[in-house]
Amino acid sequence: MTIRSRRGLRTSNIIGEVRPLAFFIAITLAIAGCGPADPDRVEAQRYDRFWLWAGVPAPEGIKSREWYLLDGEIRAADRGQFISLRPGVPRLPNSDVWLVIRTDTLDWPAGGPEMLARRADSWRAAGSRVVGIQLDFDARTKRIGDYASFLAEFRRALPGRYKLSITGLMDWSAHGDPAALKRLNGIVDEVVIQTYQGRETIPGYELYFDRMKGFSIPFKVGLVENGRWIEPAGLAREPNFRGYVVFLVNRR
Repeated sequence: MTIRSRRGLRTSNIIGEVRPLAFFIAITLAIAGCGPADPDRVEAQRYDRFWLWAGVPAPEGIKSREWYLLDGEIRAADRGQFISLRPGVPRLPNSDVWLVIRTDTLDWPAGGPEMLARRADSWRAAGSRVVGIQLDFDARTKRIGDYASFLAEFRRALPGRYKLSITGLMDWSAHGDPAALKRLNGIVDEVVIQTYQGRETIPGYELYFDRMKGFSIPFKVGLVENGRWIEPAGLAREPNFRGYVVFLVNRR
């Protein structure tokens, strides 16, 4: 009986030592879980400007001061005709709104800018604070000059009440014709540089932004939701840097 009681006492002591240790580990893990799981991950709740495509729900808890809303497409396969992708007219009175057109061609039918201005007018009439139109076109770096000519004509036809924004590729800064890029100054009001393909951030983006120092056009940086991003050194100090735009994606 004595031996058994000693074994029981010894076991009880061990349990008494293990329980506080297990409790400490559990509390430590719980505290660690309260912090950001991945600080390099692009979480929508940390930003206030967004691209939103039709059919993509906005995440809960975000507060946006600027929306870029896809309205439709102009495609070469459709002979340059406008294809609407938005089922209704948005009503966003508390944020700046850009009407976005995605295109893969510069061969547009006559009256394109005026048509888009009328659509923007209808958004305004519905209560949205539309500030401009954005063209989402992946202009090849070697053809920036052609794109600049197209944009100059577009700007002349677009009513002055609307600003003009375009998306841009990081490669423009590295291999683009400086003279062609300079022509964009005074034609477009901003360039939003895309740093992603699909759902992933393009590797090595830091090198591109190192070459973008002194970029002469007001620009924002486009990120993809849930992609990885560490702000390159000196980016925030660039005089023409205007912040970030996050491309929202469907939850898998």
